Amino acid sequence: MKNDVIVGLGSNIDPMTHIEKALTQIKTRFLNVNVSEFIFTEPIGFKDQAHFCNGAVRFTTDLSAEALKSWLLALEDALGRIRTENKNGPRSIDLDILVWNGKIVDPDVGERDFLQSALKALQPTLF
Repeated sequence: MKNDVIVGLGSNIDPMTHIEKALTQIKTRFLNVNVSEFIFTEPIGFKDQAHFCNGAVRFTTDLSAEALKSWLLALEDALGRIRTENKNGPRSIDLDILVWNGKIVDPDVGERDFLQSALKALQPTLF
């Protein structure tokens, strides 16, 4: 079964390089890839860091949600993501499943205008 997915991408450590590398891997692995506009946003929570570059990508996959999450975590690791206790700290790349088959599955979407803008661009019927 093909699943219709939207994944959020964010980075504030060499963001253009890391986002481009992540998009290249996603475009290589998945079908029907569409990319939103990327915008720079102020950090949330921990303010003493660089602005983030954020956007989203929509694609189809035959992976389950769990398998896709594992694939995304492995891609984060491959792109140098270092996990710390600071959930809002700097990162080379952050990849999160935002929408799964037309349903918003990440609670951050409701709190972050930049995520809502990206989703509206990729799937206007969500709102």
